[in-house]
Amino acid sequence: MSDTKPLGEDTVDAKKGDAQKTSCQTDAGVDQTDAKPRQDDFQYNMNYSSLGQCVIINNENFHKSTKMGVRKGTETDEKNVEKTFSKLGFKVRISKDQTVAQMADLLTKVSREDHSQSAMFVCVLLSHGEEGLIYGTDDCIELKELFENFRGDRCASLVGKPKLFFIQACRGIELDSGVETDNGIESDGDSDMKKIPVEADFLYAYSAAPGYYSWRNVSNGSWFISSLCEMLSTYGNQLEIMQVMTRVNRKVALDFESSSNLPGYGGKKQIPCIVSMLTKELYFPK
Repeated sequence: MSDTKPLGEDTVDAKKGDAQKTSCQTDAGVDQTDAKPRQDDFQYNMNYSSLGQCVIINNENFHKSTKMGVRKGTETDEKNVEKTFSKLGFKVRISKDQTVAQMADLLTKVSREDHSQSAMFVCVLLSHGEEGLIYGTDDCIELKELFENFRGDRCASLVGKPKLFFIQACRGIELDSGVETDNGIESDGDSDMKKIPVEADFLYAYSAAPGYYSWRNVSNGSWFISSLCEMLSTYGNQLEIMQVMTRVNRKVALDFESSSNLPGYGGKKQIPCIVSMLTKELYFPK
C-alpha cells in the first residue's frame, strides 16, 4: 500500500477486382502466397551504433499563475528513469523546470538532430497535466504539439524506428475507487521502398486512463514511473515491450492504493493506459 498524498497531478483505393488480381503477385507475375516472412519483418532492427536518446523533462516547480503545486517526489522518478534507461543503453538527457516554450523548443531541436545511427528514441515527461495537455512551469501545451515533431514527415532519421513516450501526469480529476473481484487475479515485397503512415511506430504510455487522476508518493515517486522502471529493469532484456508494459499495468493496478487523510482521496486505484502504433515487435538488445 502506498502512503500517498494528492498533489494535483495528482495533483485512392484500388477496385476490388484489381486488388484480388494483384494481391498475390509481384510485377514479374510470381505467386508470393507461400513466401515465408523473415523474423526481421516482425522485429525492429536494433543493430545500430547507438540505441538512442532518452530525453527526460522533469517539471517540479510552477509559476503561481498556473495554480499548480510543487511536485514533491518527482526527483525520485527522475533518478529512477535515468538509472533504468542508462542501464538499458540509452544516452540520457535531463531538462528541469521547463516553460512551455522551452519544452517545445527542446523537442523541436532534438527532432531535427541526426538519429540515423540510433535504433530508436525515448521521451519521458514528468509534470502536471490534464486530458491531452501537459504543463510547463508557466502554462500548459497540447501533448500533440510536442509529439508531432517526431512524425515521419518531420523527423526523417527516425522513420520506421520506434519512438516511445512515457507521460507521468494527470489526465483529469476523476478518482478510481476500484472494485472487489476474485476473478482469476493472483497476489510482402515487390520493392524495398514502402510508404508508411507518418504516425506509425509511436508508443504512448500514460500513467493513467483518460480523465483520471495520477498518483505520486512524496518519498517513493509516482506509482507509474516506479513500476515502469522496475519492470524494465527486470524484464527489459527478456520480453517484448508490450509484454513489459502489460506487467507495468498489472503492478500499478494491483500493488498500489492511495492512503490519504483528505476526504474522498483514500483507497483509490489507478490503471496506466498504453496507446501503440508500433508496427513491429520491440526487444531491447541484451
